[in-house]
Amino acid sequence: MMMNTFAAAHAPGRPRWRALLSLALCLPLCLPVTGANSEPAPAFQWPGGARAAVSLSYDDALSSQLDNAIPALNALGLKATFYLTLASPVVRQRLPEWRRAAAAGHELGNHTLFHPCSRSAPGRDWVAPHRDLDKISVAQMLEEVQLANAYLHAIDGQTQRTYTAPCTDPLAGGKPYLPAVAGEFLAMKTRVGGVVPSLATLDLADVPTAGPVGSSGAELIAIVQQAAAQGTLASITFHGIGGDHLSVSKEAHQALLQHLAAHPELYWVDSFVKIAAYLRAQRQP
Repeated sequence: MMMNTFAAAHAPGRPRWRALLSLALCLPLCLPVTGANSEPAPAFQWPGGARAAVSLSYDDALSSQLDNAIPALNALGLKATFYLTLASPVVRQRLPEWRRAAAAGHELGNHTLFHPCSRSAPGRDWVAPHRDLDKISVAQMLEEVQLANAYLHAIDGQTQRTYTAPCTDPLAGGKPYLPAVAGEFLAMKTRVGGVVPSLATLDLADVPTAGPVGSSGAELIAIVQQAAAQGTLASITFHGIGGDHLSVSKEAHQALLQHLAAHPELYWVDSFVKIAAYLRAQRQP
C-alpha cells in the first residue's frame, strides 16, 4: 500500500496536491503502531524469580502423612496441601496433629466428607454402595463439600482453600458436578496430568495433577524439572508415604524434597491455595 501511494504521488498527469493528500491520509494506517499500547506483555514471574511453582499434595488423611510426610516437609521448610477426607478415623483420632500442620503453614484442603467415587468404573469394588457417586446427585455433592469446608474451618480457621476431586470422577448421578462446587474454592485439582502446559490457558477449576505410585526419586524429580523447563506449574498428588495405600517410599519422597529445597532459584514450593491466590492476582487487570 505504501509503495502504491508513493508511486501515485509522482505519477504523470495527476495533480500533485491530490496525490500528496492521499499520501497524508494513508500514513496513519501504513506506518507501524508504536506507543504504550504496543509494548509487549511482561514475562510471567513466579515469586523469588523461580522458574516454576510446585504443588505437593497428599490425599485421604493418612497416618503415614502425619508420621512421614509432614516431618520431612517441615525439616526442609517446604509447604504442602493435605486433602482431608473428613470421615477418616485418622482425622478424628489425630486432630491435634492436623491442627499443628495447619499452624505450620500447610493447607488443609477439601477432599469431601466421605470420598464418594463412581462404583461402575473399573477396579472400584472397594467403593461402598452408599458412597457410590453414580447414585449421588449434584445437589448432594454441593452440600457435602460445603459441609466439609465448614468442618475444615473449625479445624484451622481458614476461609479460602482448594479441592481435589475424589478419584478424579467428574459426574454425580451421571451429571457434571464440578461446575456446581467450583465457586467454593480458589482452585481445584480434577484430572490426571502433572505439568501444566501453559499458564495462559490454565483453568484453575480444572488443574491436572500427577498421582505417582511406587515412583522412584528420579521419576519424581523429572516431573518438577519438566515444569522448570516450561516455566509453568507441577502438581503432584501423593497418598501413602512409606505406608498405607497407593504409596511412594520414604526414600523417593525424600529425594524429591531435597532436590526442591536445594534449588529455590528453580522452584517455588507452597500450598496449592497460595499458588492459586498468586495466579489469580496475576490475572487481575
